[in-house]
Amino acid sequence: MAPGTLMLDLQGEELLEEEVAMVQHPAVGGVILFSRNYRNPEQVMDLVASLRHLRSDIIIAVDQEGGRVQRFREDLVELPSMGALGDLWQQSPFEAEVAAHSLGWLMATEVLALGLDISFAPVLDLNPGVSEVIGRRAVHYEPAVTVAVLAAYIRGMHAAGMAATGKHFPGHGSVALDSHLALPVDNRSMQEIEAYDLQPFVALMDQLQGIMPAHVVYREVAPDPAGFSAFWLQEVLRRRLGFGGLIFSDDLNMQGAASQGSFSDRAYAALSAGCDMILVCNNPEGAREVLEALSRIEWSYPSWRHAALRGKAHAAWGRHRLLPAYAQALSWAQRLSGL
Repeated sequence: MAPGTLMLDLQGEELLEEEVAMVQHPAVGGVILFSRNYRNPEQVMDLVASLRHLRSDIIIAVDQEGGRVQRFREDLVELPSMGALGDLWQQSPFEAEVAAHSLGWLMATEVLALGLDISFAPVLDLNPGVSEVIGRRAVHYEPAVTVAVLAAYIRGMHAAGMAATGKHFPGHGSVALDSHLALPVDNRSMQEIEAYDLQPFVALMDQLQGIMPAHVVYREVAPDPAGFSAFWLQEVLRRRLGFGGLIFSDDLNMQGAASQGSFSDRAYAALSAGCDMILVCNNPEGAREVLEALSRIEWSYPSWRHAALRGKAHAAWGRHRLLPAYAQALSWAQRLSGL
């Protein structure tokens, strides 16, 4: 069976009856978990097992970046923001790369040991001090520093068995507005974007298995937000940059996606532009509308793109703490989080 195109969310710590039916829909290809779905490791492992029992083929994801975007916390390591790695680079580039590899491994190892497949990480956006929503989720304002640190971070993720998903293509850090709450507009030229925000994506493209585009309009380049733009996704990302991995939409419930119309309209627009999998979060009615729309069409993408995102855990929960790399990673996390 071809992999499904919708990633949806859940309302609580256990599956509701209506969610059981939705997860079993063939158009569903993934589930994303949030803080409301997590009480402790044992509970979330039971929830993941319930999902796997219904659909062994789906991708189960979380946003476990570190800093203020860490959905799972109880009995897990408190992860520093990516900006802390940028700060460390200013003192010691060598230590920053060592720490990045260690923390990428730690984040991925803990998430995989819980039974999930991916964290939507890393953030490849730059931080020139403009964005309300990116900020210290980004490593640094300089592309070269960002690339060096995140190359090491991604190597750590891969060493743990997790695919890497870069976000938010082609860069969200140079616009002020939060795309959760508004539709940001970037008025720079293509040449300016290529010379700055796009640089981490270009440099790290061959290390990424997934990419998530931004709900940002780059007005001088294309009329629609990047996640709904065939120019950005097919011409730039696929053709010019040669990306062959899976393209996830950002959440279609965000205000930055509202310009595309109803939820079914947003879904069609994202898929037509080139997204492989679309996310609908925090809006069960919207998810149901999208599922109904997807029932009326046949939409597919290469199954190997989906398979490349499936996690390969190297240690079960609890046992990961016995691995030699864990103590070093914990030390870096505590140092950079100020604990």
